[in-house]
Amino acid sequence: MRSTDRSDGALDTSAHHVLETRGIEPVPDSERHAKTRELLPTWIAANITVLLLTMGAALAVSYGLNFWQALTVGLAAPVVSYGLVGLVGIAGKRGGAPGLTLSRAVFGQRGNLLPGSLIWIARWGWETINAVTGSYALLAILNVLFGIRSSTFLIVATLLAFVVATFAISGLGISAVRTCSTWATWLFGGFSLLVLGHLVADTDWGRVFGRPAGPTSLMITGVGLIAAGGISWAPSAPDFTRYLPRTASPAAIVRNSVVGAGIVVLPLILMGAVMADSTPDLASAADPVSFVGTILPLWIAVPYLLIALVGMLLINAMSMYSAGFTAQTLGIKVSRHRAVAVNAVISLVLGGVLMLVATSFMGSFIAFLSLLAVTFSAWVGVFGADMLRREEYDAGALLDTTRTSAYWYRGGFSPAAVAAWALGLGSGLLFSTSDWFTGPLASNNPVGEYGLGWVATVAVSFLLYAVLPKPAVAPVAQSAKGSAAMAV
Repeated sequence: MRSTDRSDGALDTSAHHVLETRGIEPVPDSERHAKTRELLPTWIAANITVLLLTMGAALAVSYGLNFWQALTVGLAAPVVSYGLVGLVGIAGKRGGAPGLTLSRAVFGQRGNLLPGSLIWIARWGWETINAVTGSYALLAILNVLFGIRSSTFLIVATLLAFVVATFAISGLGISAVRTCSTWATWLFGGFSLLVLGHLVADTDWGRVFGRPAGPTSLMITGVGLIAAGGISWAPSAPDFTRYLPRTASPAAIVRNSVVGAGIVVLPLILMGAVMADSTPDLASAADPVSFVGTILPLWIAVPYLLIALVGMLLINAMSMYSAGFTAQTLGIKVSRHRAVAVNAVISLVLGGVLMLVATSFMGSFIAFLSLLAVTFSAWVGVFGADMLRREEYDAGALLDTTRTSAYWYRGGFSPAAVAAWALGLGSGLLFSTSDWFTGPLASNNPVGEYGLGWVATVAVSFLLYAVLPKPAVAPVAQSAKGSAAMAV
């Protein structure tokens, strides 16, 4: 008897109900009613974070870039990173399943546990950063409005409140995420106009435009730094496109991903770079949220802190939503919302450690981003190369974790995919530099000097998988076509 790992037995699995009960099993064609335009607010919401302001300030202060170089970074980073996100998202409408579940077809049922486990652990770090930033926003609101100062008890309480709110959104599922993303898009637009008006009136533009240009190498490094956050969404991209019909336009998927991210990334990077001219400490603030709140007038600071809080809630909700699928793909036999709860507890614990123990939030964040890009890029390279040869996925084989699966390959592993992933990951780490880790080849060469370890990772894993011998793509069973979800 074939063993499958369908996550739950709920009868109502439609994404259009308040609670999404569908787990990793592929979405049938009858439930694919999403529109590609819905990806626009999704990726807008995924980038509404004050950390982009501090990273824009870091481009000016730490990297020495001028306004036009920051503009170039702000344009290039979302095109590069969310171009990859959009391309990977095409697999979602082909297979109707989460990204890490579709990855079983590439790496094999057992082989997929290797990149899946690493990506899941890396996502803990991303969720921890988001939870801490959201908690800082809550603390800053309490301080600005009521004069309540931070304390250990208050740190724990605000962190707990943020994580619980995040779990409530992500636990409900894709419908709740989409609705909140749409509202956040309008809120962000209003906030941006407020800050833009303040900056236009209060900035010494002669000094801003008179700033000398920084090294080209640091401008390229800046693109990689900003792009790292976007690349981390690539394995999750199919999670947000799986409800699209098979006829959805691939070009529209990529376009809405890039434009949605760019609408947020570019102005926030530029605002951070401009604000750093008068407040350079923004680039290294231990608590970047409350710091920005204190340098803005009250009528801007309050809505700013509120939108920062909403943005971080949505980013973390989207991350936990995907992490729940990853946990199920790794074999944790719980429903999707319970799998989300596991990640909520982990981010609560790690967030408390970071807020109470770590001495440099921004230092920890930038070091984390540097390694995060490499971790996710190895998977992107292999999965992207496989997409060039695979137009559809066998729903039954994705869920069948036994030797009978068409995706079992050799002992549950695809040797070509696992080898390309491991060698790509190792190659990227050799050229990477961060406060936590420096590879032996990180200096005295353009790859290391320009911060292109993640590019080396994508290139090596992509090319190796393309040339290594691998099993032919098995034809999808007729019973799986037209209905991505099977009764198992």
